[in-house]
Amino acid sequence: MATARSTISSRNYSSWSLRGWLLCRMAELEIEEHVLPIDDPSIRAELLLLSPSFLVPCLEHEGAVVWDTLAIGEYLAELQPEAGILPVERKARALCRAISGEMHSGFHNLRSALPMNLKAHYPGFKVWAGAGPDIDRVFAIWRDALARSGGPFLFGGRPSLADAMYAPVCTRFLTYAVPLDADSRAYCRTVMRWAPMAEWVEAARAEPDELEELDVEF
Repeated sequence: MATARSTISSRNYSSWSLRGWLLCRMAELEIEEHVLPIDDPSIRAELLLLSPSFLVPCLEHEGAVVWDTLAIGEYLAELQPEAGILPVERKARALCRAISGEMHSGFHNLRSALPMNLKAHYPGFKVWAGAGPDIDRVFAIWRDALARSGGPFLFGGRPSLADAMYAPVCTRFLTYAVPLDADSRAYCRTVMRWAPMAEWVEAARAEPDELEELDVEF
């Protein structure tokens, strides 16, 4: 029997839902999933990048209600410290929090230029120049973390909060055929082969297409 309830939106389009869901899987939390319909006005605003704040994903567990992705990560790290959501070593833990926070609050040009769409593939896509610095920064973060940890995930042999935060970026880079260096290509391959990630992608591809505004040719 599920011990928690997780509210998400579109698996194909919602990067924040993916992040929260991955964190619950990492914590091995038995959850009852509640999927909000895409015609919900707040969900449409989130997916169309028109809302700066939203309440999905949301985790309800033993009286606690947590609706911010980073807060969900911190809550689950406290609840299940053995899950490795945050690294054990102090400096690595600080770096994990810092780069996760950077993804949480930044990279607005990348989000706008490369919205998540797991069903789509745009070879030869011309990335808006304004997103270039964001993409370069992501590559720099990945290279630094992988060099420190030895990979294959950002903080070693098991996924962390940071991997959940950057997993949707991997899908964006693949959807829009963003050129990747060798380290970034290997990291994206690791993330996409991660069992919970593969499960989410399979479910996303089976999801009905209901949001016409996002099904456009870029």
